[in-house]
Amino acid sequence: MAENLHTQATLPLNQNPASNYNIHPSDANFTQLVSFKFNGEGFTSWKRAMLLTLSAKNKAGFVNGTHCRPVDETSPEYLAWERCNDLVCSWILFNLDKSIAGSVIFLRSAREIWLDLKERYGFTSLAKIYSLEQRLADISQGNASVSEFFTSIKSIWDAIDEAHPLPYCTCNNCSCNLTKRIF
Repeated sequence: MAENLHTQATLPLNQNPASNYNIHPSDANFTQLVSFKFNGEGFTSWKRAMLLTLSAKNKAGFVNGTHCRPVDETSPEYLAWERCNDLVCSWILFNLDKSIAGSVIFLRSAREIWLDLKERYGFTSLAKIYSLEQRLADISQGNASVSEFFTSIKSIWDAIDEAHPLPYCTCNNCSCNLTKRIF
């Protein structure tokens, strides 16, 4: 057991399973991580699917800002960070439509790409909300099964919720003045 711990400590950061910088041999840079490439529509669904996959691969920190570029460019950690960042960048680029990927390909970090996409596509206009509410008002079961009909309704409800979510209490003792923010 002690021998195994010593072996893990001497492994390069990209090969150490306990490291945030671990790259598994199956982590190809041309991997389709989610079921659809982002083409400018459905950003919140694509973002959620990407975050789930990145989290499962222990790489969400490269887009959410918790795995920052190390300051010392000569350290082994810097090289490991750079390699992982490049891998996450390539995953994001491969899971984007060609035209969108082309607009972010020269950004230097996965975090920069993520923030650029979020700034451009992470908002919902009032026209989009109106369109979703109109679709909800116009929906009918027709020949669909109850399950298919409910799934259609639920997907619209979820899109509306994502478009303008209600704030929620994060302080556990209601000192955050949530009711003042709602009303």
